[in-house]
Amino acid sequence: MTLASRLSTAANIGQMETAKEKWSMITGNIALIQVQATVVGFLASMAAVIFGWIPDGHFLMDHAVLLCASSVSTAFIASMVLGLIMIGVIFGSKKLGINPDNVATPIAASLGDLVTLALLSGISHGLYKEMKNNVYVNPVVCILFLALLPIWFVIARRNPATREVLSSGWEPVIIAMAISSVGGLILDKTVSNPNFAGIAVFTPVINGVGGNLVAVQASRISTYLHIMGPPGEETELIPRKCPSPCRTFFSSDMNSHSARVLFIFVIPGHLIFLYTISSMQGGHTTLTLIFVVFYMMAALLQVLVLLYIADWMVHWMWARGMDPDNFSIPYLTALGDLLGTGLLALSFHILWLIGDRDTDVGD
Repeated sequence: MTLASRLSTAANIGQMETAKEKWSMITGNIALIQVQATVVGFLASMAAVIFGWIPDGHFLMDHAVLLCASSVSTAFIASMVLGLIMIGVIFGSKKLGINPDNVATPIAASLGDLVTLALLSGISHGLYKEMKNNVYVNPVVCILFLALLPIWFVIARRNPATREVLSSGWEPVIIAMAISSVGGLILDKTVSNPNFAGIAVFTPVINGVGGNLVAVQASRISTYLHIMGPPGEETELIPRKCPSPCRTFFSSDMNSHSARVLFIFVIPGHLIFLYTISSMQGGHTTLTLIFVVFYMMAALLQVLVLLYIADWMVHWMWARGMDPDNFSIPYLTALGDLLGTGLLALSFHILWLIGDRDTDVGD
């Protein structure tokens, strides 16, 4: 998603006009996300091992190596495939006269979930079966992808557009991974209760919609600021303090207008998803009126908070010389996961307490 935001901004401010500029931007950014994907995939597998080991009290080395191999290879392949797709989407959007900020980031978020989950399940299944016949296959996979790191690092470092991100872009990605992991723990705790098992079907929906909408807003604000000048440049249009909700949602500003539009999208979007889930008889299959009301309240509150935080965070980062394309989206999407999962879990608990207890929850 940071790749999509960076390239969208570059396309909008005229940094990808010549073939040389395009090639330089593409190679540098592809190499950068391969470095980030490999490192974060490795760290994510270590976090998963620790989170699994602490409550259970036992540790299996072969399972830890399997998890590491699956995670690193999935992150590497998914980032490469999605990166190439994003490049095609952004070039296609510019040719069709469409603002890439409105298209590339949500496609990256949606395809990211789908492609990554599909690859993770397929790769881990294959490596698990192969592990029974060859104990060295998982360590070799881990070493292979980690050994490619220096190559990608050198390519990304040679590119001026990605050199700074290579050194300063780790903090938001790693902290975002930690924030999302807290959301994962909330989900795991809630799903383990048979009364709330149905939350598993709705969590990807509420988190995906919230993350998509706030990523679009953050990318649009970032492009708007880039047009005015480089990060850190003094301008009267950048607020000196935390913006008021009225300025974020009800002013005549272009970004305020887009915030209102994106907030309105929550209602029809989620109603379509709820109808689809109900038609497929998944999760909380009998959508009672009170369930829909509580679900929509959680979804609206999540997006409302995220859009307000995005308005403050992007301007705050910009005023301090940080490029929001590289820093804001990881934080915002991770907060979206945490808020969405937390609010949804709270809604399920309240519904259970007030008596909305369908027998088919968790089907």
